[in-house]
Amino acid sequence: MGVRVDVGDVRPPARVALATCAELPDADEDTRRLIAPLAARGLAATPVVWDDRAADWSEFAVIIVRSCWDYTARRTEFLTWAATTPRVLNPSAVLAWNTDKVYLAELAAQGIPVVPTTWIGADDTAPMPWQDSPQPEWVVKPAVSLSALDTGRYDIRRRDHQALALDHVRRLQHAGKTVMVQPYVATIDAAGETSLVFLGGRFSHAVRKGAVLDGPARGLDHRFAADGGLLQVCEPMPAQIELAERVLSLVPGGRDALLYARIDLVQDLDGTPLVMEAELTEPTLYFAQVPAAAERFAAAVAARVRST
Repeated sequence: MGVRVDVGDVRPPARVALATCAELPDADEDTRRLIAPLAARGLAATPVVWDDRAADWSEFAVIIVRSCWDYTARRTEFLTWAATTPRVLNPSAVLAWNTDKVYLAELAAQGIPVVPTTWIGADDTAPMPWQDSPQPEWVVKPAVSLSALDTGRYDIRRRDHQALALDHVRRLQHAGKTVMVQPYVATIDAAGETSLVFLGGRFSHAVRKGAVLDGPARGLDHRFAADGGLLQVCEPMPAQIELAERVLSLVPGGRDALLYARIDLVQDLDGTPLVMEAELTEPTLYFAQVPAAAERFAAAVAARVRST
């Protein structure tokens, strides 16, 4: 005797969009590791290019911004898409705040220790901060950037580096960009940079990575390349977790608005943690290094879907 199935009780899995860019139509490897854990929770995840005019975003229970790594040259368009598309995570207000690194100045004004930064507007003609400074090495980069795009490290004790650093600043200004000039934090060469990952508002794991910058900007684009840096899962210090949580409390909407966050920290010469960046838009979350974190991420997504 056959078993009668009431098809009215059979529900298709909820659909989840993993927003990516045209250069990575199948999303990056980190993001693809989410598909199986989401499926196990009844969520059918599909990579979708964020600016694909054929995409029907209404079909998805949530839209998770992951590898939209082409926004740097199209930030206004990207933010308009995020603001006019429902159920985007992280929320569009967070993306607008986070995709211009001037948020670091806001954090500093609220007492967060960040890597010291001089902000140079497109029309500024003030002397460069390295002039008459004992600091030997400096970093120059645009305020809208990712994966060290158009970023350089300069040893100002060298006359050729002085000229290259100034040329870098002027080139960014000429392009109408806000320029960030920072003293190079020397402890990175030995201690590296620590990334603290939060999923669903809770601390998940931390990864230490080696120094990325090794000289002047050379026009290299690492956005779509596999992460080749030295990565090591680590146990963060209590002071690092405390600082990261302070940062999360200050983002638009607070930490409860965030599906994911990665706070990148370095340390000063006296060991004090400093915020290098708050990655709330496009970060690698190191699921290859911590596979259980993909399960935690999927659980956080399922909770958001249930609440919609």
